[in-house]
Order: sequence, then structure tokens, then C-alpha cells
Amino acid sequence: MFNKILIANRGEIALRIIRSCHELGIKTVAVYSTVDKFSLHVRFANEAVCIGPGPSSESYLNIPRIIAAGEITNADAIHPGYGFLAESADFSRICQKNGFSFIGPSPEIINAMGDKAQAKATMEKAGVQVIPGSDGILPGPTEASKLAEEMGYPVMLKATAGGGGRGMRLVRNPEEMEKMFITAQSEANIAFENGDLYLEKFIETPRHIEIQIIGDIHGNVAHLGERECSIQRRHQKLVEESPSAVVDVELRKRMGEAAIHGAKKIGYIGVGTMEFLLDKKKEFFFMEMNTRLQVEHPVTEMVTGVDLVNWQINIAGGQTLPLKQSDIQLQGHSFEARIYAEDPANDFIPCSGTIEALHVPVNSEFVRIDTGIAQGDEISPYYDPMIAKLIVHDDNREQALSRLQQALEQFHLAGFSTNIGFLHNLACHASFKQGAPSTHFIAEQGDSLAAVDESLLLSSQLIAAFAYLESLNTHQAQNNSASPWQQLSGFTLNAPQAIKIPFVDLPLSAIKTAQGYNVTHSTGVYSVQGTLNNGVCNVFINGEKHSAHVSITDNAITVMNKALQTKFEYVDKHYISSHENDALPLAAPLNGTVVKHLIEVGSTITKGDAVVIIEAMKMEYTLNAPHDGILQSYCFGEGELVSHGALLAIVEDTTVQEGA
Repeated sequence: MFNKILIANRGEIALRIIRSCHELGIKTVAVYSTVDKFSLHVRFANEAVCIGPGPSSESYLNIPRIIAAGEITNADAIHPGYGFLAESADFSRICQKNGFSFIGPSPEIINAMGDKAQAKATMEKAGVQVIPGSDGILPGPTEASKLAEEMGYPVMLKATAGGGGRGMRLVRNPEEMEKMFITAQSEANIAFENGDLYLEKFIETPRHIEIQIIGDIHGNVAHLGERECSIQRRHQKLVEESPSAVVDVELRKRMGEAAIHGAKKIGYIGVGTMEFLLDKKKEFFFMEMNTRLQVEHPVTEMVTGVDLVNWQINIAGGQTLPLKQSDIQLQGHSFEARIYAEDPANDFIPCSGTIEALHVPVNSEFVRIDTGIAQGDEISPYYDPMIAKLIVHDDNREQALSRLQQALEQFHLAGFSTNIGFLHNLACHASFKQGAPSTHFIAEQGDSLAAVDESLLLSSQLIAAFAYLESLNTHQAQNNSASPWQQLSGFTLNAPQAIKIPFVDLPLSAIKTAQGYNVTHSTGVYSVQGTLNNGVCNVFINGEKHSAHVSITDNAITVMNKALQTKFEYVDKHYISSHENDALPLAAPLNGTVVKHLIEVGSTITKGDAVVIIEAMKMEYTLNAPHDGILQSYCFGEGELVSHGALLAIVEDTTVQEGA
């Protein structure tokens, strides 16, 4: 067994590994970038070593610095987690060369399965059915177009390296091919430093089913059932569950046997996942293999009772699988919802910022929270925007789904937008309840999943008004003199004083009463009374009780009311005050890095023209001109960091001149 393991990762997965290590009596070493100095994984590890600045290329992807950290701490093994270097054959090889056990498969296996085109060829030779597509790497868009014409559109371009939906583009017709090829290639280069692409036939309305496998050095391989991963946006998973609602005992047996056969064929050792697409006829096609621990591994742990990280470590230490295939049984049902810092109403654009308030459901046998964040932490634009995983388990799918709905209503976070409300809408959707969705479910539902319950919004607005009024009273009380005029809140000689509540785009006013306030809203006048203590607001609105968490800052109040988070900004808040009069303010929609200026200064641009590209959280975002103009200047150079709301370019508005 290992004495000390260095964890070459961060956030929730680093904490997850630390927990299993401590249970096994193994000491841990955390590595961290400068922006993660105060992160939870740094605090909970036995030792911690700084390996560089914020950008992952200079820290979590910097192999020499990670190896040096292992050497100075006398670690005898390195666990890569998932993402970053988890599927780097070079990293695995260098670990072994420097005397560290790599907790994962050999570099040869990582190489064989990490290149998705090669993995398909390998599985096809092993007799596993694969999706029709290119035989190897595509030289360019011309060759891709030719192959797409032969197999028929639509087709999917995919990066051969990495995962997480990056470097993937759906191409529906020949006109889209060149543009999609270039953007997929660029995104793959940024994410994986490898722009190689291959092509697959696009399967209509598929379901994404994956089989968890594990193999030891003694030739034993077992599977731990399936996970349904069809709920995705931008080809990235949002909700996973086990077992799948459409996989019966016979299909599970066939898929499990195919996964085991493929794993044995390549001599797989460690934890891994065989990913398949399942069509309407319940035919399954091998898609790819992930030679690492998956983000969604907790749902498998919940239904099997197996600690996958524990098994992973023991197998890397030479032990035999502790269970035979016949011993592995699925019990009950589990869901995992990935909670992201993102804005679902704005095309899921990633968000960053400080966690102003955090309240999570209590961990129990039914609810599990895997996260690496705490109140006061900064969500950085350098890394993936996932901030937590909410996992639930119960006796059957219906009960587990009810657990998920309740837990999402109890997960409250303020400071930036999250997808909690979106996930709650999804969990309550009739089709999802029936287990019907395909991988296109989110796209097909459009804006309905981002819709806001109007009655819940109204109560949130009134709770925000109450919180503002109570904080105003507290502020007045702290600054009161002995003057009776200052002690009589709302007092006038002839009539009650109306107090204006200064929320942006929300005209509200209130009159103080003996019990609370009468708040005037566009929909009527509401009696609001209750208490606000330590961020918990309990109020009666026209006699009906409501409870919510509230975060109050200098410029806004955020109400976390069940699964709805609403931020109410004060009217004196300005984002781009110094450039308010410029005709074409191209402002950064999130914190990020300027990647490329697409138009030369002084050029005439047309509405819709791409002007500048920014990159954040491993995704590229192109900002387009909202109308005609002349580019006067860029406010930031390529490679510079920008904050949310920062002006990126100044453009003279020619439409105004023409109309004058």
C-alpha cells in the first residue's frame, strides 16, 4: 500500500480523493495554483505545494512542477483525478520514469484509447459495434466535406483528444463544414493542445449510456452497471443517473459484456468507462473510452455501495478486485446534478465571482454533496465552472427524483448566476419524469427549462423588499442619535411616509405598519411581516408563510427562494460608466482572456460581424457587432485578462450619422 499520494488536481475531485486516502490511512499532498491558495483541498491535505500561477498551462498542466512537488514531499504515487493530466500518456510515463506509481492505466493504454479515432478502430477489431465515421484524423475541412457527403449529413466533428464536449461540432449541411471545422479545431487546441479531429455519423435522438468498468493486474475485469448521461448542453453532461430508465436486465448484460470484452482485449487496468450511444431500436454503438475516474462516478457508488476511489488506489497497489461480477448488484436509484456557475438564460455562459452566501442540504444516506468550495471563495475564470455535484439516492427512480427536487430547493448560493433553477425545472419536467429524454432534450425544450415561476418570482421580489426595509431600519438604528425624529421610522405629521425601494427595473414602495410593511407592487399592495436573522428571511405575505435565504451587499440583494435565485440591484449600480455614451459598447459577458482581435482598427464593420474572441473556462466566445460602425480602438490587447462588463472595443456608430 502507498504511504503518501500526491493529487494532481483541484476542487471537488481533489477533496474526494483526499477523503478516500484518509480512510485508507494514506497521507496526501495537494498541489495548487496561486488563485487556489485558500481552497478546501489545500486545507484538508496533509501537505500542500504551490505549482504556479492561475492559468492551468502554468500550474495543473505543468508536468515538471508537479513531479518536483512529488519529489520534495516524498510522495510514492500520483493520482490525476479527472480532467487536466488524467488522460495524458506522457504524464503517466513521466510519473513512472521518476519513480511514482501512476494511479491509472499504463501510458500505452492511455495512448490507445485517448485518441478517439484509434480507440474506435481498436474496439471494432475487438468485435464491439462502433459508430460509422472516418478511419483516422482528418487533414482538413475539404476531406471532412468529402467524407460527410459519402455517409450523408448530419455528421459530428470530434476532437481526438480530451473530453467534456470540447472540440465537438454538429454539421448539418455542406455550407457549415469549413466554419465548424475551424472552430472545433481552435477549441480543441485551447483545451487539449491538440487540434486533431475525426468525423462520425450523427445518430438522431440517441441516448448516452456508459458502462463503469474496473480491471486489476491479475486479468480480472468487472462492470458496475450503467449510467444514463443523456441530459447534456454543449455536449457536456448536466444530470446523470443509475440505472438507466430504458436499460433492462438483458440489455445491461449485453452492454456490460461488450465493455468487459473490449477492456480485456486491451489489457485494461484501473477504473475506466466505456461510452455508448443507444438508438431507438436499443442498438448500442461504442463511442469512446475514458481511461480515468468519471465526474459522475458517485451515482455508481450510490447504487453499488462501492468506493471507486478506494478500489482505484488498491488496484494500483497490486491488489485483486474485491468482488466478482456476480457479487455486484444495483440497489435503488441515484441521480447526480452538476451545479455550474453559469447563466442558463444566456446560452449557459459561464460566470465567475465571489461566493457571497452558501447554504447546502445536509449530507445523509439519501443526499451527498461533492464540492470544493466554501462561502467567501472565488470562482476563477481559469477553470471549469462546475462548483458542486448534488447526488441523491432512494429505493426507486420516482423517490430519488423527488429527493433531487427537494435538495435543489435547499441548495442556495449567491454571488453569481447558477443553473440550480434550470436543474429544478428539468427535474420537474414531465418527459424527464417518464425517463424519455434523448441527448437533444435540452435543445428541444428551448427556453421552457429556463422559465421562471411567476408566483415564486413575486414572493422573491417582496422578500427582497422586506430585506431592504429591515436592513434600512438596522442601519438607521446603528446611526441613530437620541433625537425622537430619528427614532420614528416612517413618521410624518399628517400621513404615513412611503419608502421607495431602489431596485433596478422594479418600482416598489412601502409604508411601515405596526406589524411590518404594506408593499406596493405593480400587481397590488401586499402585507409583508416577519423576521430577518443571519441571512434567513421568514415572512408572511398576505398571511402566507415564505422562507428564503437572503444575501445583502452594498449594491444588491440576492434572494434564494426554493430553487430560484434572484438578484435585485440598486439603481445607482453602473457597469460601464466611463463609456456610457459610446455608440457600440462591446462589453465582456464574463471574466476571461482576450484571445484574438478579428478586425483591424479603422475598418468598417457591419452588424453581425465578429469583432473579438474571448476565452473563459476552456470555452471560446465570439462577440459580434450589434450594428454598423467603424472600429476606433480595442480596449484590451490579445492575451490580457478582462472582467465582466469591461469594454472590449469602441466603435463609431455610422448608422446615427447616416440618419442625421
